[in-house]
This record gives sequence, C-alpha cells and structure tokens, in this order.
Amino acid sequence: MAAVNHGALQRRKGFLKSLGIFLALLGPGFITSNVDNDAGGITTYSLAGSEFGFALIWTLIPITAALIVIQEMCARMGVVTGKGLSDLIRERFGARPTFYLMIALFFTNLGNSISNFAGVAASMEIFGISKYLSVPLSAFFVWWLVVKGNYKSVEKAFLVACLFYVSYIISGFMAKPDWEQIGQEVLRPSFSWEMNFVTMAVGLVGTTIAPWMQFYLQSSIVDKGLKVENYEYARMDVIIGSIAVNIVAFFIIMLCAVTIFQAGIKVETAKDAALALAPLAGKHCTWLFAFGLLNASLFAASILPLSTSYTICEAFGWEASLNRKFMEAPQFYGLYSLMIILGAGVILFPEIPLIPIMYYSQVINGILLPFILITMLILINDRRVMGNYTNGPVFNLISWITVAVMIILSAFLVITSFF
Repeated sequence: MAAVNHGALQRRKGFLKSLGIFLALLGPGFITSNVDNDAGGITTYSLAGSEFGFALIWTLIPITAALIVIQEMCARMGVVTGKGLSDLIRERFGARPTFYLMIALFFTNLGNSISNFAGVAASMEIFGISKYLSVPLSAFFVWWLVVKGNYKSVEKAFLVACLFYVSYIISGFMAKPDWEQIGQEVLRPSFSWEMNFVTMAVGLVGTTIAPWMQFYLQSSIVDKGLKVENYEYARMDVIIGSIAVNIVAFFIIMLCAVTIFQAGIKVETAKDAALALAPLAGKHCTWLFAFGLLNASLFAASILPLSTSYTICEAFGWEASLNRKFMEAPQFYGLYSLMIILGAGVILFPEIPLIPIMYYSQVINGILLPFILITMLILINDRRVMGNYTNGPVFNLISWITVAVMIILSAFLVITSFF
C-alpha cells in the first residue's frame, strides 16, 4: 500500500512540475491566436452571423484544424532555428523577394491597425465617449505599454487581456440559443459560389489565419528564448490557443445568427451588432459585447504594430526585441511608434470609410495567406533548416489543402470582382 501511495505521489509531483513548466512557457501561441479576434475579426464574425445566419459556422472546424497545423509549424521553426520567419525567408529566398513581401505586409498590417483603432472608437462611442478622446488615449497607452516594458511585462499584460474574451461567451449564453439547431447546422455544411458568400468565407479564413500571426508567433518564441527542448510545451500552447480563439469566434457568429439574423436586422459594423443586441438580448448583452470589442481592439492595437516591427526588422537584420531599450533598437521601436501614429491618426479624420477598411483588410489577409504558407512549407521541409524536425505527411497534406483552398477562393473572388 505504501508503494502504491508513493507511486501516486510521484506521479502527482511529476504532473504539477510539468504544469508549472507549461504555465511558465505559456504565452506566444495563446496570445497570438487570441489577438486574432481583433476589431476586424469581430466585425467579420458579426457580419457572418448577421448576414448568413449559421450557414458559415461549420467552417470554424476545418479552420481550427488548419490553424493548429500552421501555428505549430511556426512554433517548431522558432524553437529549432532560433530565428524569426522573415529572417528565414530572407536567408532562403534572398533580399529582393523579402523586400516586396515586407511592403505588402506593412500595408496589410496598417489596414488591420486602422481597423483596431476604429474598434476602440466604436466601442467607446457605445459608452458615450468621443473618438477624439478615446483614440489618442488608447494610442498612448499601447505605445507606453510596449516601449516602457520588456518581454515579460508585456506578455503578462497580453495574457490578462486574453481572459476578457469570455465576455463574448457570456453574451452568447444570454441570447438563449437553440443548441440542437446549432448542432445540426455545424454537422450539415453548405456552400455557395455567390460572390458575397465567397468573400465572407475568404474573410473568415483571412481573419482567423492571418499572415501577420505566423511572423509574430515565431518572433515572440525567439524573443522569449524558447529552445528545442521546450517544443512539446510550445506545441500545447499553440493547440490551446487555436481552439480558444475559434470558440470565441463560434459564440460571436452564433450570437448574431440567433438574434440579428433571425430578426432580419441589417448591420454593417461590430458596433451596429452590439447596439442591435439590446432589444433582442438585453442591454447587458450589448455592454458585454462592446466591452469585448474594446478589449480586443486595444489588445490587437498593441500586437499588430509589434508584429510589423518584428517582421520588418528581422527581414533587414535590425535589432528586434522587447528586451532592448529604445536607443538599442531604434528601428524596432520607431516602426512600432509609426504604426500606432498612422493607425490612430487615420481614425481621427472625418468621413474615413472605416467599414471597407476593416472588412477588406481581412479579405486581403486571406488573399496574401497562400503565399506566406508556401514559403513556410518550403522552409519547414528543408532539412538544412529544420534537421530532423521537418513536416510529416499528415501536416504537409493539411497545409497544402489549406493553400489550395485559399488559392481557389481568392482567385474566384478576384476574377468575379474584375468581371
């Protein structure tokens, strides 16, 4: 009996030790996935539910699987090589292709940054606060958080922000959905080649598996100092984050489907969706939805510029680390500051078409994604880069299917728009 108790005690100690290590290493995967539910993402999910009901909710299942595979590849490249993705792209493909890719990513990320400050403005207007007050204050806050902090302090703040996404889950339950109907819709996928449907499908993939995510995840793993011996923990971090982000996406789509879509109300923004929920699900549901939008927008307003700084500085061989001071990494913090100034500044101009910026930035993400994935797949299968940590056949199959689907959908979207 004593031997049995001793064995159980040792297993418990082993489990607690592993849990402690995991919690210490938790961060890059969980943060990267959750920040993907930014203002543009919430707008896209809100529109998907309010315009198409449950028709697109089934897509979250293959999107989750693809996100896990793609993010795991980035985590693996980060711990094995100790280099960021743009650094590896420059070494493998040369300076010229990397330069043009960085230009495309800069403007795509700028559109996303603008959309996040638009989310701050929209959410605070629900609480009666003008954008001319909320946007400058939020811009200064996210700038101060990163420039005056280090990797550990910034990561802790981001992990706390992740917890507030639970507001969308609470809002979803407050709408009292018919779970049996939702289960049937999830298990009975449908698709249409109508242009609005395809555009929304590309937007859903583009906002859930965004190009900037791959660069930020790998860079944050390197900046945190994770090594190949931490690979199993980094992979679990990615899996939990990928599932969590799509649970939130599910509740946003579901909430808008059972309320706004069924009521036949037309909305154009996440703010419209939040306000429309008041007579349908109660004012507390509106407040929770608006608070979630504010949290997501502030969260992403920090990380999108940070991702851009990591990506471009690594591509050109400049110092890129939150553990450096401003004068030790002037290009890194200078780019971060520039993105915040531009993103927040655009919102303060009157008559700026925020809806197209927020929505189509997600569609552009979806169009750019296949090119990023192809370069990742070439790198992850190169033994000179990865050694014994190259992809297996299952990961390659899922990745190439994702690339093929995105190319087909994006090509259809571009051709249809042209004609």
